[in-house]
Amino acid sequence: MLILRTLATGPNHGFAIARRIQAISNAVLRIEQGSLYPALHRMELDGFIEAYWGTTENNRKAKYYRLTSRGTRELARETERWNSIVAAIAAVLQEG
Repeated sequence: MLILRTLATGPNHGFAIARRIQAISNAVLRIEQGSLYPALHRMELDGFIEAYWGTTENNRKAKYYRLTSRGTRELARETERWNSIVAAIAAVLQEG
C-alpha cells in the first residue's frame, strides 16, 4: 500500500520510492532493497504498476515505476481496508 501510495504522486525509481517513504515517515518506516524490489516485481506481475527505463536526476539509467488504473483501484481498496483495521484497533483500545 505504501509503495502504491508513493507512486500515486507520479512515477519514480525504486531507490527514490524507498527514500520518499522513509522521509515522509520521519525515518520510522524503512524499506530495504531485499523487500522493495520483490514487492515491485509482484505488483508489476499483478498489473498494479508498470515499469520503464529512464534516467535519474544523477544522469543514471534506472527502472521507473508508475501506477496503472488497476493499481489505483487496488490502492483505494487497501486504503479502505487499512482504515477499517485502524478503526477496529482504536475501538478495542478505547474499550472499558
